[in-house]
Amino acid sequence: MRNDRRGFLIAAGALCAGALLPAYAAAQLEVQQAGTLRVAVYADYAPFSARGKGIDVALAQALAERLGLRAEIVEFPPDENMADDLRNMVWKGHYLGHRPADLMLHVPVDAQFAAQNDKVAIFGPYHLETMAIARNPERVPPVSGSAAVAFEAFTREKIGVELDTHASDFMLHVLNGRLRENVVHFRSIGEATAAMVKGEVSAVMAPRSQLEAALKEHRQFELNTLNMPEMRVKGWPLGMAVKADSKELASALSGALADLQRSGELDRIFATHGITHNVP
Repeated sequence: MRNDRRGFLIAAGALCAGALLPAYAAAQLEVQQAGTLRVAVYADYAPFSARGKGIDVALAQALAERLGLRAEIVEFPPDENMADDLRNMVWKGHYLGHRPADLMLHVPVDAQFAAQNDKVAIFGPYHLETMAIARNPERVPPVSGSAAVAFEAFTREKIGVELDTHASDFMLHVLNGRLRENVVHFRSIGEATAAMVKGEVSAVMAPRSQLEAALKEHRQFELNTLNMPEMRVKGWPLGMAVKADSKELASALSGALADLQRSGELDRIFATHGITHNVP
């Protein structure tokens, strides 16, 4: 199972709305149940969505409110890749019995990826995610420059990564695999950062938002966003997806998102969860 929500990164590395819509307008939106916006979010994916809380959950609720609808949140387990998730949760239905949602969040906004998934409309970027390294500054200097310079410390220090992710794939193959022996795999980013707190690894590579969330109580560690020539996927906009023919719903959601951005509410949602909001 790919852990980059979901398989998109490894493939790519190899890649004036006002307040609420009037009731009559909300009733005309292509939602499956009148008065309800059914929103699919990933399960167990803090700080975005986990057990009914997180950035994507709060965003879903705010979007539904702007449309005069009630949010119904559906947390689902990721499949092998993002295309499978779009099939399961947007345009067809999930083999575990979930019916499709009206909207799915945390979808990479990428022209090539969108062209490969023409049964959905991908739009509305709301956050720019980036790859980063959290490090113990006593053991690892600031990470910058080319991989040969930035990762020199990992010829002797250990770095943690989550299994089956872009970070794992990159660290195992960069510099012709020279760092492979010092790459330590964990089942989750939480486990990796916990190992760093214990001193078992000196750094962790992962998406910046997840590192910020995992280390919010451990300010002794420092974060460096990665921007090196060897890394083809340095950042990706997160957006949303609806069925390809749900044009009115997509337009209404785009307007609602623009309103959240203008009002500052989107920034507040990220700040409430301790995450730096990066505008795409």
